[in-house]
Amino acid sequence: MAFILSGLDPVEFQDVLRRSDADLQANGMRRMRVDKVGSFPCRVSLEDAPLGEEVILLPYVHQPTDSPYRASGPIFVRPAARAPVRIVDAIPPYLSTRLLSVRAYNSRDEIIDAEVVPGDTAEATFHRLLANEAAAYLHVHFARYGCYGCRVDRH
Repeated sequence: MAFILSGLDPVEFQDVLRRSDADLQANGMRRMRVDKVGSFPCRVSLEDAPLGEEVILLPYVHQPTDSPYRASGPIFVRPAARAPVRIVDAIPPYLSTRLLSVRAYNSRDEIIDAEVVPGDTAEATFHRLLANEAAAYLHVHFARYGCYGCRVDRH
């Protein structure tokens, strides 16, 4: 079964990207400069921002449901990321180099299964969880920090 990883749409963040540093700070966000390789994963481009690039750290509601599983957390967005990325049947370095928490949700946005796996083995987990007919989609989180990484759907 094919799967597709989806980055967030940068249109959601256009207002945030135009804000001043003071306005960002006043709203619980901050502009940062990448100072360590592999530490600033962009949720739009589904890749780690390169050294020296600007990113915005902001709170994001990644599970905007009315179920008990409504959830939010911090994410990085690169102003340089202009289009949401879609990756079919592949695990990019953005995921393959991290420990992942993969959560399967049903059509009522309730978790029905979950696994913690090394990113370089995630493909088998995606296939297994999506093989369950009750699974509507998956969310991938970075297990160590708990941050939302991306969504996975059947393709």
